[in-house]
Amino acid sequence: MGFPITRHRRLRGTAGIRGMVRETILNTLDFIQPIFVTYGTGVKNEISSMPGVYHFSLDTLKAEVDEIAALGIPAVLLFGIPETKDAVGSSAFAEDGIVQEATRLIKKWYPELLVVADTCLCEFTDHGHCGMVHTHTVVGVVHGDVINDASLDLLTRTAVSQARAGADIIAPSNMMDGFVHAIRAGLDENGFEHVPIMSYSVKYASAFYGPFREAADSAPQFGNRKTYQMDPANLREAIREADSDVLEGADMLMVKPALAYLDVIRTIRDQFDLPLVAYNVSGEYSMVKAAALQGWIDEKAVVLEMLTGMKRAGADIIITYFAKDAARWLRG
Repeated sequence: MGFPITRHRRLRGTAGIRGMVRETILNTLDFIQPIFVTYGTGVKNEISSMPGVYHFSLDTLKAEVDEIAALGIPAVLLFGIPETKDAVGSSAFAEDGIVQEATRLIKKWYPELLVVADTCLCEFTDHGHCGMVHTHTVVGVVHGDVINDASLDLLTRTAVSQARAGADIIAPSNMMDGFVHAIRAGLDENGFEHVPIMSYSVKYASAFYGPFREAADSAPQFGNRKTYQMDPANLREAIREADSDVLEGADMLMVKPALAYLDVIRTIRDQFDLPLVAYNVSGEYSMVKAAALQGWIDEKAVVLEMLTGMKRAGADIIITYFAKDAARWLRG
């Protein structure tokens, strides 16, 4: 062979060398574990489409939080399933709402564990949309439009009530135009100027949310969310969405889903200097779980490779239902 001889394999020869030159390091501190809290007592019900993920009532929640804290996972993301729903999602901003009560308990048990509150209305409205709607019936079929500006007040009330309950981070996921500005103003006016906003800046109208609809009981009762969530075919639009949120005062940006949108994560990472969150969503979780249960894949290897890919693409933080498993695996 002629000179020079390039031997890339020299840096792959042993586990020690591979570890020394590894470019992307996955860490438990990267993770946020979602939790679904619900009304009632004695509830710990596995979500059928998401093996290993449960609905917890407040009296069964502590064991889950104990486990998360013991694993060193720094944050949880709370979703609530209320006892009653109405057209405006009033349970979302009730002072004794399920997310608010869960937040108070978690902060009492573990003051240093970060509570991220998902700020949306879809779990709390009887129509399943993320804001107020105007409906009309045509030939017996219900049609509706989500009313953007009127929804901002309800979302702001929700965010303020979550902050008042002790939420460390507000994470609005509704994709209404102007939502970050409205929530930032509401938080500041109520003395919560120190509470950061983790904006679901780039949230696609994705088929990967299917299992979440069961978990959060939030399927739209008519239509779909394509008028406010993004078209999966669009990348340049993602930059515009993120840019708006930065100008409105977002402290962190998010791309959701993650696995089929690694190019979007990379683009947002290159364009903006704020902390970037990737949401490893329910459908991504369920596909891996289903294949693992069939024995078709090595679940540990696939999950760690997938999460590493999200971080390599540019994510600083990963919301994932695999957080507990990944934390155990990283401990070795």
